[in-house]
Amino acid sequence: MPIEFPIRDLPLELNVDDAVEAAYGEDLDWIADKLRRNVSVLVECDKQVVTWLYAALRGRLRDPDAGRPLRCRFVSGQPRRPEGSDDSPQQQQQLPSSLMQLMIREITDLVRSAEPGTVIVIPHVDLLTTTTRSGLSMEAKEVIALVYENPEVLLLGFKDPEFELPKTMESVFTAKRAIVGIERRKLTRVILQREARKFGVEHFDPFSLYKYCSGLNVVRLREILEQFHDRMDYDPRNPEARTRLFGEIRELTRGAELDVPKIDLDEDIGGYKGVKERIKKDILDLLKHADGMDTEDKVKQVEELIPRGMIFEGPPGTGKTYFAKAIATAIDATAIVVSGPEMKSKWVGESESNLRNIFTRARRSAPAIIIFDEIDSFAQRRGTYTGSGVEHSMVNQLLTEMDGFRKDELVFVVGTTNFVEALDDALLRPGRFELKIRIPYPKEKDRRAILQIYRQKFDLVLSDELFEHMVRKTSGFVNSDRRTRFSGDHLYALCRGLARQSIRKGKDHQLNEEDVNEVIGDTFELSKPNAQEEEVIAKHECGHAIVATLLDKAARPEKVTIEGEDEMNAYYTSFDRDSVGIITTTARAEADIMVAFGGRVAEEVCYGEISSGDQSDLHQATRLARIMVEAWGMGASQEFCYEETNEGFRRRRLSDHREQQIDEEVDAILERQRNAARTLLEEHKETLEEMAKLLLEKRVLERKDLKDFFKDRGYDVDWREKKLTVKDEQGEVVEA
Repeated sequence: MPIEFPIRDLPLELNVDDAVEAAYGEDLDWIADKLRRNVSVLVECDKQVVTWLYAALRGRLRDPDAGRPLRCRFVSGQPRRPEGSDDSPQQQQQLPSSLMQLMIREITDLVRSAEPGTVIVIPHVDLLTTTTRSGLSMEAKEVIALVYENPEVLLLGFKDPEFELPKTMESVFTAKRAIVGIERRKLTRVILQREARKFGVEHFDPFSLYKYCSGLNVVRLREILEQFHDRMDYDPRNPEARTRLFGEIRELTRGAELDVPKIDLDEDIGGYKGVKERIKKDILDLLKHADGMDTEDKVKQVEELIPRGMIFEGPPGTGKTYFAKAIATAIDATAIVVSGPEMKSKWVGESESNLRNIFTRARRSAPAIIIFDEIDSFAQRRGTYTGSGVEHSMVNQLLTEMDGFRKDELVFVVGTTNFVEALDDALLRPGRFELKIRIPYPKEKDRRAILQIYRQKFDLVLSDELFEHMVRKTSGFVNSDRRTRFSGDHLYALCRGLARQSIRKGKDHQLNEEDVNEVIGDTFELSKPNAQEEEVIAKHECGHAIVATLLDKAARPEKVTIEGEDEMNAYYTSFDRDSVGIITTTARAEADIMVAFGGRVAEEVCYGEISSGDQSDLHQATRLARIMVEAWGMGASQEFCYEETNEGFRRRRLSDHREQQIDEEVDAILERQRNAARTLLEEHKETLEEMAKLLLEKRVLERKDLKDFFKDRGYDVDWREKKLTVKDEQGEVVEA
């Protein structure tokens, strides 16, 4: 059950000063101690809390019981008239005209007249020293020169996390303290009893509220909570009221420019069962588990296990960003989508500043997910790119920001990329982008699920036969030269095209295969074989399957397809390698070579010539024959042609005569198996033609289809079926 904190232990009343003290008291003590030791301090915090933090610090520094008292001089920018001045136009013209000039003048007076025991408080160091695209502004140069003028001066500066100070200015401050958000353990100090009763009767779970306010400063948090004073107290009979209240708080904390996506991981994303299970197992289930813990220590243990950085890798259009947004929906997080190329700037420091601002926004609107689209555009492995050099600084800044996460902050970073191998190694180590999930092109069952979602979304009237035709039609390549297959984006475009087709042809029009083919042809530049080429491909693959089926020592065919799901192969025959064991004998190796020749020989038998599609088969057969002779001693000579080195085995230098012998032995093996395959397929040519016809019709032949095909034609084939072995507790086989 969740953590239950007694409401009676919460404060009854709390003003802003008390809230600041309760939330940041330890930070204020640390800053005051540094100042008493004559150490200048830079405080990084929201502008909203600067005045309150200064007031609390001033009280501490004045207290003689806490140590050496210090006097604070606050740079307010208020004009100070010299003694004896009047309101004449001449006197008014002598006063600085802008707030910046007033503050610079005030800093000048304070630095030059500073006395021991005086702290000069600069509330807007960042605004005074903001850089321009070409370098430091005139005001920044003046301020930096002033603070270096008196090395004995004691400074207390405040800056917003979104701004970066020039290094020369930052080095003035020996110590730095970041006061960003509020720690979870201090949340119960700044919530009133009457506010907590909106969430529970006698107890409430502060962790449920904390995930929506971890990035807020305490002043902003108090402003939000005070808006709900007039709400009814929690009624266990109406738990929906508490859910609505959390929703309203979330609306106030997420920021006006950010949205929480509305993408359900299961309902809005079709297929990809493995990807969804990985996301749930490694992220969502752990977060739910943490919500159910009854002690803070148990929550922390679970939080240590949750990866805060994720890499989604895969081809374009497969839904990498969509999956990230679905995670955001599941945890009620804002999603900040950042384009990698747009992050880079030619101006010095601006790219790093862009990154810093994004992380600041994410923390303030937590829970949040930062999605770096095309992260490889700036986070490539250092030393491998030839860019302007800004990429190196951006990688360092990204690492700094990710290392700065608190474990109780629900801020996640997702990087999407097509080339995970190009990413900097430092990003992929544990603690950063430690969770890598591949999102490939959708396979048949994935395409079916995706098309079903779009079928309902666009209200497409499709028969089941036409729907299955769409599933099969989108199995190949969109562009075979670029190895681009149908992705989720392509399926979306197809369904949109069909919806437009329905509108154009009228509501009574029934969509058919011609419409599907027309939309695919108009929308995509398909690179596919014509009917004659497809027939050659079908007979090629069936040649492999028939040889493998009828040859006793060969592995049985598992699947024959001309609409492959593999990302690199649209047409292939797969085999059940387990059916032949793990030991490769001479007969087994020769059978594998003969199967490899099956496709090539099938083309010769049917057409009297071969095509270029046999390249990989020929390579496989030649490689295996050479291994038989050189490594396994299955040729005329038993000689082992390799030698062992520190890097492994490598081929030895052999005499020209021996090289010629090896070539002749390899050629003999290849020729013998090619002739054997030809004899077999010539004998069963009719079967080859019938199987190719069936394959062209069904597009895919599974193991059951193959078994039925050969059985119907009177073949007695040993398919070497796998058996399920069941053992008892002692390990004895009781069923097989």
